Amino acid sequence: MTSHHHNRVPRLTALCFALLGTLTVLSQVATAATAEEAAKLSSSLTPMGAERAGNADGSIPAWQGGYTKVDPAYKPGGKRSDPFAADKPLFSITSKNLAQYAGKLSDGTKEMFKRFPETYRIDVYPTRRSAAAPQWVYDNTLKNATRAKLVDSSAGPVPEGAFGGIPFPIPHNGAEAMWNHILNWRGTSLAMHFRHYLMTADGKQVMTTDGQAIQDMPYYYQDGTPESFAGDYWLFRLLNVGPPLRAGEQIMGRTNINGDKSQAHVYLTGQRRVRKLPNACCDTPTPATAGVMSFDELSVFQGRIDRFDWKLVGKQEMYIPYNTNKVLTAGKPEDLFLAHHMNPDYVRWELHRVWVVDAELAPGKRHQLPKGRYYLDEDTWQAMLGDRWDANGQLAKTLWSLPAVLPDLPAQAQLSSGFYDLTSGAWFIQNVYTGLPEQYGVVDRYKASEFSPAAMAGAGVR
Repeated sequence: MTSHHHNRVPRLTALCFALLGTLTVLSQVATAATAEEAAKLSSSLTPMGAERAGNADGSIPAWQGGYTKVDPAYKPGGKRSDPFAADKPLFSITSKNLAQYAGKLSDGTKEMFKRFPETYRIDVYPTRRSAAAPQWVYDNTLKNATRAKLVDSSAGPVPEGAFGGIPFPIPHNGAEAMWNHILNWRGTSLAMHFRHYLMTADGKQVMTTDGQAIQDMPYYYQDGTPESFAGDYWLFRLLNVGPPLRAGEQIMGRTNINGDKSQAHVYLTGQRRVRKLPNACCDTPTPATAGVMSFDELSVFQGRIDRFDWKLVGKQEMYIPYNTNKVLTAGKPEDLFLAHHMNPDYVRWELHRVWVVDAELAPGKRHQLPKGRYYLDEDTWQAMLGDRWDANGQLAKTLWSLPAVLPDLPAQAQLSSGFYDLTSGAWFIQNVYTGLPEQYGVVDRYKASEFSPAAMAGAGVR
């Protein structure tokens, strides 16, 4: 009897530890990287946390600092060129040879071949690891590796102690990896003129937004510190100059690390007043896209992460859009679009290593699309592709990003992004700069007052 009782105590202790371990995974709160792990950022890993070496067969080269050579003809704020215009595709993936490459394609990409076997195609180009960032971003990323940690907040797990770089270059769980995407380096202060387009299931093109926007990333203020950073990491204000029905409308967002503190305001011309949006989050449609895209579909995934439990599945080699500067050089936006998808002639795909992160609806939460999978480029942490499933387990949407190399920043930053709706047959693309004189202009920091309801009221016309 006694010996039986003694056996039970260690077993119970072990069970308690196992449960504690599970709870830690569930809350996805982890400690920072060790000094030993962080040291790899200057040896076997890049300063952002990617594997420095190429792959076994050389189809992915080693990272050698990225692409930072600014085109002498480039005028700041003006049209951008394609530094790799001379590259020729290595091969094309079509519905006929799909089986050969299926292991390196997302479910959503494979579904597009099934839906549109005659027109959908992927041109695979030589892999160029052009991703780069300023030295101060690398320095901050190194500091973040040992000082940043995930803590629980009212809006789920959030980074604490991170600033001015990738928060978790050596991630221990899916939530950390997704924060790396959300806080990826894409410049600090920007001026943009872009258009959004909806393509209906029957192939009709509708321009939903002709927008002029300004953006600030206080998380990336070069002179800031973790202590001076107040939590608003993305400030954005958009004025619609078209289409006529929406001209004069505005939206402004102040997105906070803690989603409960994020704010969004809209100015509607009919009402001639600024209104606060009650729920600028998650699967709520965003006015910036005329309600076509939900808030958390911007940039493949955006905003608070507490609706889901995140699992870091691991790393694999995948074909993803990359160095898609050719999109910027087309004569007019219409050149980029076929009836049911992007014109394959303009989209460059490359083989890269990506982190795969799965999202499952968290207990007690609700979302129209309760399951997701995201593919984060190891060199930039940007989600280049994402797939979302509905409550019946049907693949409902596939999301994609069109990143370009911007040597003046330097960065490999997402310019346009969009989705194919596999349920309705419609598709959408946001932030099309093609044919416009101003493309992702890097500017001086804006005054904080530019991102206030008062500034919107002042700009309100009509």
